[in-house]
Amino acid sequence: MQILREKKMSSFYEMLTKIKQRPSMYLGRRSLSHLQVFLDGYSLARREMEVPITEEEREFEEFQEWIERRFDQPSTQSWDRIILFYSEDEREALDRFFELFGEFVHRDKHGEVDAGAHREDKIAKPQTVG
Repeated sequence: MQILREKKMSSFYEMLTKIKQRPSMYLGRRSLSHLQVFLDGYSLARREMEVPITEEEREFEEFQEWIERRFDQPSTQSWDRIILFYSEDEREALDRFFELFGEFVHRDKHGEVDAGAHREDKIAKPQTVG
């Protein structure tokens, strides 16, 4: 008889790192719009299951305002639409999201990039192949 072990769900930032490493597996294709839909589904599922919001998810709620400031783009557009507007295509927009998300995670509390902050445990650096 096999014993099933309870597996702890990845943290929000760990999940984003996994998506960054294998976007097609999670999103179907390398697309920022697909990531946005995935995250909307993730949030809906957690709300429906009455799972409390985590500190990382609460922090990510600030990403919209940070993107608006970063691009000097106060608007009613969502963060994914703003990034896509400044990108060549969906694929580039997804790559750009992860770059911007890295900046966001490493910012200081005033919204600026903090070069002294070390949160590599929260988001993995890009891997090079070759």
